[in-house]
Amino acid sequence: MRTIAASILLVLMFVPLVAGTREDAARQAAESWVALLDAGKYGESWDQAATMFRGAVKKEQWTQAAQGVRGPLGKLISRKFKSAQYTTSLPGAPDGEYVVLQFESSFENKKAAVETITPMKDKDGGWRVSGYFIR
Repeated sequence: MRTIAASILLVLMFVPLVAGTREDAARQAAESWVALLDAGKYGESWDQAATMFRGAVKKEQWTQAAQGVRGPLGKLISRKFKSAQYTTSLPGAPDGEYVVLQFESSFENKKAAVETITPMKDKDGGWRVSGYFIR
């Protein structure tokens, strides 16, 4: 009986570690991806995005849209992690594994912004960005 209780306790202790690893992996993917935007490498950001993202928007469309949104903001001054929320469903998206990340950011021409970056677990098991929104 003690062995079963100890096993259950070990499993319960391990669950937060797995969840943290999932959010950490998604955050790492998002930070690598958004660094491409920061460098003006919009085409490369499309190349590194989730399969669903690339299927929804053509590379040229994304490049123009990203340049139109990010260009006027100027250079990134700072980006601070704010929150991470794991979910298996999002409005207008197929069920899957997503982590909605928010960052408080500051740019040369916009001192206070909130970036929402949504990585998803892609078909190959890797985390890739499926959505980006800035306000």
